[in-house]
Amino acid sequence: MRNKLTKLLALPLALFGLSATAGAQTPDPSWPQALTLGTASVGGTYFVYGQVWASLVNGKIGTKISTQQTQGPNQNIILTDSRQIDFGMTTMGVALQAWTGEGAWTKGQKYNNIRAIFPMYDTPFHFITLEKSPIKAVADIAGKRAGVGPRAGTCGTYFPMMFDTLGVKATIRNGQGSDMAANLQDGLIDVFPFCAGVPIAAYSELETTNKVRFFTFTADELAKLKKAMPELSDSVIPKGTYKQQAEDHKTVGVYNFAIAHKDVPDSLVYAVVKAVLESNPDMVKGHAAAKETLTENWDRNTFLPFHPGAVKYFQEKGIKLPEKLLPPKG
Repeated sequence: MRNKLTKLLALPLALFGLSATAGAQTPDPSWPQALTLGTASVGGTYFVYGQVWASLVNGKIGTKISTQQTQGPNQNIILTDSRQIDFGMTTMGVALQAWTGEGAWTKGQKYNNIRAIFPMYDTPFHFITLEKSPIKAVADIAGKRAGVGPRAGTCGTYFPMMFDTLGVKATIRNGQGSDMAANLQDGLIDVFPFCAGVPIAAYSELETTNKVRFFTFTADELAKLKKAMPELSDSVIPKGTYKQQAEDHKTVGVYNFAIAHKDVPDSLVYAVVKAVLESNPDMVKGHAAAKETLTENWDRNTFLPFHPGAVKYFQEKGIKLPEKLLPPKG
């Protein structure tokens, strides 16, 4: 299944890349010759979305951004902060933990070398299991095996906390999104809770070969989660997002932002932001989640300073960023 999924993901990227490389401009000679963007595991949205925006930007401004598969937001922040990679992607909940050093995974370290560059999309939390499974609600996961994706990803970070908040004692399994899908199909796990921009490729692939069941949190569970984790916001997965999803699923989500190391050249970040935000139709062709990659969603970031290159772009668009979102002086 994993090989099939990888081929499925590669096809639209190859088609997208053909159109994105037309008319590339000559890159600024002051920019680094080689750049790296951290994505996430196969089967999740970052894996596809990251290749889409790297390909588009390379085609538009002549850069040579390569993608690096990572465990997701947590690792992207660690690697970006230390400039082992130039760009990354993260959910704002994980970014808040990194910025303040309050998340357990940070071990008290503050990751203050990262800067926001552009808004990506909302990440809703949702659930899939096989139709033959007795699991029909979140409470039913108690005592079962839940595959939640990479340990250092948003899902691997948040689902254990969510289960603790709701008093659901489950056996947590970690791995790539595509592996979790295969494990569910093979009976090695009982449920596959995940979070990514929709539609999730691994979910779509699962329902092409299996009868599945989608389910979500109850209203009471949502209230408890938002009280315990205020960075979570209301989100909806519209019916029909997946062929076997017959109704809207109210849930919670966290917004995603592209990030860069603070020392990436201002002119380069400006060019990246401009290329992405002014090419939304092309981005959407690469992944449907990019429909939310819009300039006006800058305000989904409430705490992380923007990179000076991004600030320049937003100011040109008439956006007055609050003082707290401007780069630290000095």
